[in-house]
Amino acid sequence: MKKAYEANFDGLVGLTHHYAGLSFGNEASARHKHQVSNPRLAARQGLAKMKALADAGYLQGIIPPQERPNVALLRQTGFTGSDVQIIEKVAKQAPWLLSAVSSASSMWVANAATVAPSADTLDGKVHLTVANLNNKFHRACEAPTTERLLKAIFRDEKVFSVHSALPQVAMWGDEGAANHNRLGAEYGAAGVQLFVYGREEANPQRAPQRYPARQTLEASQAVARLNQVRPEQAIFVQQNPGVIDQGVFHNDVIAVTNRHVLFCHQHAFLNQQILYAHLRESVPGFIAIEVPADQVSVSDAVNTYLFNSQLLSRNDGTMALVLPEESRQHPGVWRYLNQLCAADNPIEHLQVFSLQESMANGGGPACLRLRVVLNETELAAVNPAVMMNEQLFIRLNSWIDRWYRDRLTVADLADPLLLQQGRDALDELTQILDLGSVYPFQQ
Repeated sequence: MKKAYEANFDGLVGLTHHYAGLSFGNEASARHKHQVSNPRLAARQGLAKMKALADAGYLQGIIPPQERPNVALLRQTGFTGSDVQIIEKVAKQAPWLLSAVSSASSMWVANAATVAPSADTLDGKVHLTVANLNNKFHRACEAPTTERLLKAIFRDEKVFSVHSALPQVAMWGDEGAANHNRLGAEYGAAGVQLFVYGREEANPQRAPQRYPARQTLEASQAVARLNQVRPEQAIFVQQNPGVIDQGVFHNDVIAVTNRHVLFCHQHAFLNQQILYAHLRESVPGFIAIEVPADQVSVSDAVNTYLFNSQLLSRNDGTMALVLPEESRQHPGVWRYLNQLCAADNPIEHLQVFSLQESMANGGGPACLRLRVVLNETELAAVNPAVMMNEQLFIRLNSWIDRWYRDRLTVADLADPLLLQQGRDALDELTQILDLGSVYPFQQ
């Protein structure tokens, strides 16, 4: 078994971060619709989390934002003229559309792709399949740029395989790592890939009724094939449709794993006890830490993003939960967490971050990161310019201060300067991160 590490690649918040309530089924997104956002603060909050984890000894990389507004998508919908003229037309005729094509939602890179480490794959490569995100218009357009970005970061084809997204139809709805977990005794050993889906085309009566189930079983199975996951190492389980209807739009809002530990709510999955039994057979030393509904309700879990936390291994063999400030501010959830740390289980530490700008748009700590298990050879093949260190942290903070606004509303998206500022900023960022020409305006 090769020595391996879990690296977190966090999404850097984009310049057009605003509150538009675009994501039906995401209650935090809907609740903060049309509030004033602070893109500069949002980017700084995410960057601070990355730096703190890097300082603590974790491998930490960066995935940059996408070009927004997406003028090419507006042209595809029939608008003509120069880029500035198109922005002016859409702002007058369809402001909701301008908001959608300006979404900074690519910052939640848990939705960027699904990852299979080399220990789990038939060809011994690290595989990443880009998510199509076709349940939401404002996200379905992300896949082509996401693919280019991932190929610029994981660029050694002898080590990495980056696959294009599945077809853009409902049957193949794929939300990436937000509906996927991996369990195993050690990062470098063969593990179990846990694919979580919300609905099955062949069995639609088990789908949620209020909110859409964004991930299909068929998509999860296709991703497993593309990623060359060994069949005996793939488990497919349905998320409880009842919790989807309570605002659990992705599985990472109700469950998180690390190595042999599954931390989840009592009502996270259908046939939950059967899943536990399967994992006990497949994962050495498997531990399920199940949060009872009478201590933390599904509603409280959604409002505090308790499970949208990062569960990280520490050098002393214990684990830490990286949580949003909202979990500490809720008396019942914070009481439960302190009881958890005092009990006999691997989770002994809590680390809290202020991520209010991301949280208000419906994404917590786990939404902001893509987990990639890498052995030492693979780590050496990653684009080194995207890995967090003191110098990069200082340089990116300076970059943010020069380009990002500290106040943005939906009406501000009509400002033609925002388009040019965004392109100038991203052009500079590609040089900082040694990405090459990955954006449409650079082609």
